[in-house]
Amino acid sequence: MGGYYGRMSNRVTEFIRHHQRVRHAIYQTDTKLRQSVVRSGLVLLSFALLHVIAMMWLEEMALWPAVWLTMTTLTTVGYGDLSASTPAGQAATIILMFICGITLMTLLISDYVDYRIARRERIRTGYWDWNMAEHILIINAPKYNAEAYFQRMITQIRESDEYRDTPIQLLNEDFADGLPESLRALGVVHTTGLASRPDDLKRAGVERASHIVVLARDEYSADSDSYTFDIAYRLFELHLGHLTIAECVDDGNRARLRNLQVKSILRPIRSYPEIIVRAMVAPGVELVIEDMFTHEDDHPVRYPVWLEGERWADVVNAVVQANLGTPLAYVTKDGEVVTHPDGDHHVHAQSLIILVHTEKTPTIRDVARAIEVHFNIHAAKLD
Repeated sequence: MGGYYGRMSNRVTEFIRHHQRVRHAIYQTDTKLRQSVVRSGLVLLSFALLHVIAMMWLEEMALWPAVWLTMTTLTTVGYGDLSASTPAGQAATIILMFICGITLMTLLISDYVDYRIARRERIRTGYWDWNMAEHILIINAPKYNAEAYFQRMITQIRESDEYRDTPIQLLNEDFADGLPESLRALGVVHTTGLASRPDDLKRAGVERASHIVVLARDEYSADSDSYTFDIAYRLFELHLGHLTIAECVDDGNRARLRNLQVKSILRPIRSYPEIIVRAMVAPGVELVIEDMFTHEDDHPVRYPVWLEGERWADVVNAVVQANLGTPLAYVTKDGEVVTHPDGDHHVHAQSLIILVHTEKTPTIRDVARAIEVHFNIHAAKLD
């Protein structure tokens, strides 16, 4: 007997310790929490079925009255319309009341509450598996002003009809205490982790993403390119390079990233996240925009050129045919900048803004003469 009670005591102790561990729900895996709820539910169901059988056998009840008595007893409602009359049936009902109705039902509800608490906490801290597909995955975060940067970037993404409702997921360790409300309001979710860890990449659904953006961890340090390269290599191994847009601090590292089939490589320009958005919406445009930020290849220059109603298409032709560059905009006599006017628009301007080649930047005289020659030839043809 001593051995029997000892085994029973050990089982009860193990059962109690198990449920004490479940109290610390946020430290349990989702699978363990679900298993705990299911296990408690099955034990409760088993006792209920045993009571139904006992009522049918001991009290000679039909199936439905036995089920009804069991449920009213289990939920402690006790309408009194049915009850056990034999000592054996009453004993079975007492056991159901104290073991199931009070203990197991309480544990089941507690397990379910723990699961809900754990789910909410995992979502808040970025450890929930969102199981996303066809989403935009943004890896890493800017070293400075991450919230403001993401808010502006995601707002620009939402401006595009194509990505207005596309799920957006962040993978970084910057929001371990939860995403700011400003980002949650934009429909963003967060996964806490590092892209250098395969398990974290998998949790973020990297293989199901439609776009992958790898931000430089420090836009002022070329050392961050090493981490970017590590991530890019992992994406290359997963055959995801063609979906990847990566920031590169040191231009000398671009070739290494290009060898990993990265779709687009950009400088980290934190004040203008729209460049990355352009890379998603209209691939290739981002390189044109980025080029305007530097003085290496092409750059825009303002030329004081007086125009009196000439067609914009003719002005563009004059400059392009003279191989001086590409007009982008003009400045009115009141100082207003007009960008990308219609070809038939008649220009009244004091200056032109022209995208020119750095190695052969034309002079003001070159531009004025090209326009003058073009319109003189055009006028002669009309005569």
